[in-house]
Amino acid sequence: MTLQATPLNAAHRAAGARMVDFGGWDMPVNYGSQIEEHLAVRNDCGMFDVSHMCVVDLQGANVRTFLRGLVANNVDKLQSPGKALYSCMLNADGFVIDDLIIYFFSENWFRLVVNAGTAEKDIGWISAQNDKTGSGLVITQRRSGPDALALIAVQGPNARARVWQVLPQTQAASEPLKPFNAVLVPDTQFGEVMLARTGYTGEDGFEIAFPAARAEALWNALLEAGVKPAGLGARDTLRLEAGMNLYGQDMDETVNPLDAGLAWTIDLVSERDFVGKAALLAAGQQVQFLGLILREKGGVLRAHQKVASAHGEGEITSGTFSPTMQQAIALARLPLGVAVGDTVQVEIRDKKLAATVVKLPFVRHGKILVS
Repeated sequence: MTLQATPLNAAHRAAGARMVDFGGWDMPVNYGSQIEEHLAVRNDCGMFDVSHMCVVDLQGANVRTFLRGLVANNVDKLQSPGKALYSCMLNADGFVIDDLIIYFFSENWFRLVVNAGTAEKDIGWISAQNDKTGSGLVITQRRSGPDALALIAVQGPNARARVWQVLPQTQAASEPLKPFNAVLVPDTQFGEVMLARTGYTGEDGFEIAFPAARAEALWNALLEAGVKPAGLGARDTLRLEAGMNLYGQDMDETVNPLDAGLAWTIDLVSERDFVGKAALLAAGQQVQFLGLILREKGGVLRAHQKVASAHGEGEITSGTFSPTMQQAIALARLPLGVAVGDTVQVEIRDKKLAATVVKLPFVRHGKILVS
């Protein structure tokens, strides 16, 4: 099978990146030292090619009404242009089809950013719901074709300053942005640029969507400004430290979002109905989603390891060695009786090693929040 490639594939290869198959995409896992890339984002500034993710524009007179029924969070929270919302899209059984970000630009135009590996499935689902509800929306994927967009995430305490250095025409419009807001700015060199103050690392910065034809030019300009390229390896350790779920690992179409620590993304208070609501209310929360810090030497925490507690067995969904904390950490689904501060036992090969249960996140804005 031929792997799909982002508009920056040649740039990654020219930089000596180690490339891997990531859900059918040829993507850089690192450019040398994954730990250096991780620490650059925590302490200074790094950038990620996230063009494998898919921008989907929904346009038409009934977009808001359609989204009220499509996603678990409440799009009525989106009232000012550029405001963003994180949500899950559920199936009728209340399980997670995908997690995504929704941007509001006008009553006739909302923009979704969905995960790479689920994009075709997502668009198929959205199209089927559009037909089923008779909403009459125009659904446009922006990952390929003449209107394709590239996506670069620039993250870290110095990220915004570096972006303004490269895109000075965007500073006046984007400097006032609060987190989870975006702005569209015309740029004479790079076309219409969407700067969103969002990210997947626990650090400040921008996710930038812009015409794919200009991808290498912007990437190289950011390089010249001192922004360090970072691959999927650092992206994973950063998001795990930040306590952020990865679709396909921490939740998927077999997982109730309440069991994945995503209750905060679900609006069960308003009268609004949405796909999966009835099933979600009927099932309720069965387990809880918490962090673990390994306290004994002898292994690293990884997905699918069993966790023994006084209240029953749990399971790690994501685990790694934290470059920021210099400790093995994990995200885990644990029985409801387990409390923050408890000691549990993780099965690592033929050993049971002690770990402490902590509240997520582990790290945010460069600060270690747990001990």
